[in-house]
Amino acid sequence: MEFTHFDEQGNARMVDVSGKDITHRVAVAEGVISVSREVMDAIRGNKVKKGDVLTVSQVAGIMGTKRTPDLIPMCHPLSLTNAEVTFEVDDEACEIKAVCRAVTDGRTGVEMEALTGVSTALLTVYDMCKAIDKRMVIREIHLVSKEGGKSGRFMFKED
Repeated sequence: MEFTHFDEQGNARMVDVSGKDITHRVAVAEGVISVSREVMDAIRGNKVKKGDVLTVSQVAGIMGTKRTPDLIPMCHPLSLTNAEVTFEVDDEACEIKAVCRAVTDGRTGVEMEALTGVSTALLTVYDMCKAIDKRMVIREIHLVSKEGGKSGRFMFKED
């Protein structure tokens, strides 16, 4: 397998996707933030001074999907047709899983948008709660699945 983001001289380049077919593309990514009991209780009780942590983080994650090419140098600007961020809160384990789904009809995939959405959402949880406890851990950010394009379907864990 060759790297597509380098030319023959080894210089970084944006991949030319102009010859690719437009297809429906969907990517899902997820990640987890572990927090202390104090942070979890503050989030659940809506006691964080900066506001409703999960709502603000959800909006931040969606905004992150739209700003991906501003952050990742070789990403193509995409016209997203949908981006959503959801959370699964495990009160007992003091963990919050963020899941981002990004959708487009285009010539290149939306994996980076989904990954950026998850990262931005989790970083926002950290930012909003760091005054309570800075020992939060963000981990396991990964692509769960993607559909569309020449390479077809990908599943992190096969069904």
